[in-house]
Amino acid sequence: MTKSRPSSGPTMHDVAAAAGVSQATVSLVLNSASGSRFSDETRKRVMDAVQQLGYRTNAHAKTLRDGISGIIGFLGDAVATAPFAGKIIEGAQERAWEDGLLLLTMNTGGDKALEAASLDSMLSYKVAGVVYAGMYHRRLDVPKALSTVPSVVLNSQDRKLRLPSVAPNEELGGYTATRRLLDAGHERVAMINIETLESELPAAVGRYNGYTKAMTEAGLSVRPELVRFGSGNELDGFTHTMDLMTDDNPPSAIFCANDRTAWGAYQAATELHLSIPRDVSIIGFDNQETLAPHLRPGLTTLELPFVEMGRRAVDLILQGAEPDGRVEFMTCPLIERNSVTHPKEKP
Repeated sequence: MTKSRPSSGPTMHDVAAAAGVSQATVSLVLNSASGSRFSDETRKRVMDAVQQLGYRTNAHAKTLRDGISGIIGFLGDAVATAPFAGKIIEGAQERAWEDGLLLLTMNTGGDKALEAASLDSMLSYKVAGVVYAGMYHRRLDVPKALSTVPSVVLNSQDRKLRLPSVAPNEELGGYTATRRLLDAGHERVAMINIETLESELPAAVGRYNGYTKAMTEAGLSVRPELVRFGSGNELDGFTHTMDLMTDDNPPSAIFCANDRTAWGAYQAATELHLSIPRDVSIIGFDNQETLAPHLRPGLTTLELPFVEMGRRAVDLILQGAEPDGRVEFMTCPLIERNSVTHPKEKP
């Protein structure tokens, strides 16, 4: 007795019959072919038939025909562990999906051998492009293999300025944070940075430059005793705030260059029986969702635009991602909560 072959599902011919159009029309509609002009009614009939029949395109056949797959690779050094990784992936995946593409995500944990193997695997799938993501803003040595496919560096920069990059505008963010405190009436504004400037970490250098620019524009000196350099952790925020606020002439406001530092500053204020923002206003940077909204009072901070950056990286790949080395900086919006007020006003 001969076994019947399992059904392979509805075909493009079935979709064409259900929609009352030619098979060529179905193909052009599904592939969004440029230059193809159909009425909205025709497109709707085709898509309704696809939905009703549960038709799926043959991705393997498309790869053979076009030389590329309907996949964009996403290669990151800490995709599975970084607190902001989900936002970056969300933006990239959402944008890819809008054009009918899938996002193939690989986490390397910073292992160069695993990175090389992951990238080789992606390229073997004939991906349409690769997003090469750093989970914090820095300058990266980019694998040479990325030059063979449209590629974009995300949340970091290509050290050799070959591939296009999408990164947060750190300097504008530092300027915006400091300007917010100045506009509230503060003049003695301190800053606790996340690294020393010698590290050349773009976030540390950019946020500090934004701070100095805002202070200078306001006609105020950048006083060395009001600037501290930590490691971006809670303990440094606590230690430096204790030191600043027990000085004979303490600041009335502190710009903490990340939210973890701000968290330490909050703890120091509690230790010293100081009220935020009545006795000292505090502003952070990152808008870390597990932290900033849950401090009491809620922390006013700058948000890293991860979703928007992820979307933009895929946008550039869809446009061909010319290897011109340009860096596209994206604005970090100010998130207002309740940690900033006028130095002489009660909240």
